Amino acid sequence: MAGGMRAAVIGAGFGGLAAAIRLQAAGLRTTLFEALDGPGGRGIQFCRNGFVFDAGPTVITAPECLEELFALTGRRLAETVELLPVRPFYRLAWHDGDAFDYGVELEQTLEQIRRRDPLDVDGYRRFLEFSRRNYEAGYGELVATAFLRPWDMLRVAPQLLALRADRPVFRTVCRFVRDDRLRQALSFHTLLIGGSPLETSSIYTLIHYLERQGGVHYPRGGVGALVAALAGLFEALGGEARWSTPVRRLAPAPGGRRHEVIADGWNGPPFDVVVSNADLHHTYAGLLAGDERAAPMRRRLERMRWSMSLFLIYFGTDRTWPELRQHTILFGPRYEGLLREIFHGRRLPDDFSLYLHCPTVTDPSSAPPGCASFYALSPVPHLGRAPIDWAAEASGYAERILAVLERTLLPGLRGRIVVRSVVTPEDFRARLGAYLGNGFSVAPLLRQSAWFRPHNRDPRIPGLYLVGAGTHPGAGVPGVINSAKATARVILDDLGLPSPEPPPSCTRNPAGGSACRRSAS
Repeated sequence: MAGGMRAAVIGAGFGGLAAAIRLQAAGLRTTLFEALDGPGGRGIQFCRNGFVFDAGPTVITAPECLEELFALTGRRLAETVELLPVRPFYRLAWHDGDAFDYGVELEQTLEQIRRRDPLDVDGYRRFLEFSRRNYEAGYGELVATAFLRPWDMLRVAPQLLALRADRPVFRTVCRFVRDDRLRQALSFHTLLIGGSPLETSSIYTLIHYLERQGGVHYPRGGVGALVAALAGLFEALGGEARWSTPVRRLAPAPGGRRHEVIADGWNGPPFDVVVSNADLHHTYAGLLAGDERAAPMRRRLERMRWSMSLFLIYFGTDRTWPELRQHTILFGPRYEGLLREIFHGRRLPDDFSLYLHCPTVTDPSSAPPGCASFYALSPVPHLGRAPIDWAAEASGYAERILAVLERTLLPGLRGRIVVRSVVTPEDFRARLGAYLGNGFSVAPLLRQSAWFRPHNRDPRIPGLYLVGAGTHPGAGVPGVINSAKATARVILDDLGLPSPEPPPSCTRNPAGGSACRRSAS
């Protein structure tokens, strides 16, 4: 071990798991604390009457981020989890029956565009090139590099300005294509990381190229199988995982540079390093309550813009719909107006757009034979902006959503549901400690990105680091996995330790995947 250095990671979401793996692989004696009864955080999985539900993330992109974690120890992700390709990536649908298959071969995409407006074919090609340039400027090495100093931002500012990162995604897309629904199809992605397409920087158009380059995947057995594989990797490295162990408080140990972790059932020694994967506001207002060094960050967080919240219905049916795709985006009758109400409104909008996830399309094992499991997700305002009484609203809102799904995508749905539950913004706040019940932490606005985002290393509290959606680079599975890489690099550099790298037997192949061979040792 690295000179007996000890690290605590608080929260076993994707970011916490990835950080714990990296620190343990680097030789720090790492303890992972999780309040829930198993790993996953927002990515936890649960079962009801034979139906398997992923509670949170369902779209796995940039699989090389995950492969690298296993390659650090000469292992292969594929030895533990099979990532199944999803095609199309999404079916985009509208209430009048119009549809667009997003994420098929380029010529098929161009043909769909040509049928809508032939002039948009060239516009889409130019958009794809613009997305590639943003990917190279905003992803690449920068995604796993912590922005700790102002000049870190100044160094990349010329590139971002050249790409007009000051423009929002939707307005940028409108410069390339004319068809209104194609504009929706090319701009909705920021909702998957908690940002409005009307406000989030055009740098996030990189997601389009990222998906086209690496594909969209789903783990056999669900995202829970991937979470379990990461937790198993951490424990195989010798890490200590403590489930059902909520951390109540962090306190400075004698001398001031080490940290006492006050947690249920824990009475261990202090830690040299603490990495928080907990909600940002909970970290500073809860875990560090009473520590005057945390007060400036707490006040800053309370002034920042936070992502919208989510309303979800998990349900299982006693039949399938063979024409359905795994990921369906059902756009409502409004686009821009609805987005403004979700991100700035003071009440629950009358209409909605939905993301419908049906994992049984790709992996039938997520439901009993002949059945299907689903979740339907509706973006809604967070509790700080719209203090909705969800105890009163949830049932009626769920019925409205199911009625629209029955009318548009799933005929006969409500008579075939055999298991059902809902999650509201209040559940996000109560179960996950999410500030204002948000779904994705701090909103990904340009003025809240990179150096302007809460840093991977706390500037006032020695030995305290952050990982997850609230720090650089942001939300989404690739975002939080890369935040762990950035944070681990900073920690190891601070401690004067080398960052572990994949062994020479793990190399990139021309297709963008990895070719890892376990060494004889």
